Amino acid sequence: MKTLNLYEAKTHLSSLVDEAEAGAEIVISKNGKPKAKLVPFEPPAPKQPRKPAGVLGVVWIADDFDEPDPELIALFEGDHEDGEEQ
Repeated sequence: MKTLNLYEAKTHLSSLVDEAEAGAEIVISKNGKPKAKLVPFEPPAPKQPRKPAGVLGVVWIADDFDEPDPELIALFEGDHEDGEEQ
């Protein structure tokens, strides 16, 4: 593992990024104390669709599960079928 002070790292950042991309790990220190590590970037794994756990016997989730419910919104906003507020 390569260790550089902050000034050297600023001066050679572009080449250090190339080294990290190739698999190297570089420690950047300030006043002799390690402060950061430059490592290769690993893209996050793609998100998988949600699957029900089956704990409550749920084996299917509707496509619109997360969509707002107009009836529930009407209750919160005070809209009633009879046109009067309570």
